[in-house]
Amino acid sequence: MSSLLGSPPPPSILAMTSFNNKNPFRLAFSVVCAAKGPRPRFPRVWKARKKIGTISKSLKLVECIKGLSNVKEEVYGALDSFIAWELEFPLITVKKALKTLEMEKDWKRIIQVTKWLLSKGQGRTMGSYYTLLNALAEDGRIEEAEELWLKLFSENLESLPRIFFSKMISIYYNNSMHGKMFEVFADMEELGIKPNGLIVKLVGDVFQKLDMHEMYEKLTKKYPPPTWEYRYYKGKRVRIRLKQSNSFDMTANDDLPQLKQTDNSVVEDDNDPLE
Repeated sequence: MSSLLGSPPPPSILAMTSFNNKNPFRLAFSVVCAAKGPRPRFPRVWKARKKIGTISKSLKLVECIKGLSNVKEEVYGALDSFIAWELEFPLITVKKALKTLEMEKDWKRIIQVTKWLLSKGQGRTMGSYYTLLNALAEDGRIEEAEELWLKLFSENLESLPRIFFSKMISIYYNNSMHGKMFEVFADMEELGIKPNGLIVKLVGDVFQKLDMHEMYEKLTKKYPPPTWEYRYYKGKRVRIRLKQSNSFDMTANDDLPQLKQTDNSVVEDDNDPLE
């Protein structure tokens, strides 16, 4: 009898039940191989054990295509081989790579990567199309930029963001294409899109160059320069006073001053309407 009490339980019992540490009243079933421990679990072959962040992946993608020529097939082949072993399309990695190329002002690579991204059926957003439009304009490919603009304008007639109109007006302004610039501005008024300060300044400058003083007076009367502007500063919506000036900078965002914490013109107000 004592030998029966002191003997260990049979292997069949070990194979059937085991206690759960989190809930001792609940039995957990596990498989035991000949009472020598649990069955070994081997890692899957197709799943990488080392996880690599999207930032390092995007840098590797940039390095992969940097030394290539401008041949379309070569660049597309390198991009296809880069994502060949990915289980899902690395959209975030490609977007971060585009941001890196944009900071380096490598417009040809941005055009190639964006067109490859769109050909894969991925990233078909307004942000991707604006990146492509900006890169085409910076690279001097005005005809292709105009074709992209006409396509987007016809497909998204009532939902196209104002930033696209502003970009096309600045493109036509830099290339002295005043007729097409007026057409884009007329489309904005037809669709009821209020132009921002940069658009009004560019169109008004062209009116003054062409001695169209009556049109300039009508423009400034219809769209007077705003005195206040809303911006987000440290997570809060604040109102700032704009500085009026006759000159403007194409690289600035609507010629608005930068926010400073000690600036007396910054007023926190969420109730007043935007003028």
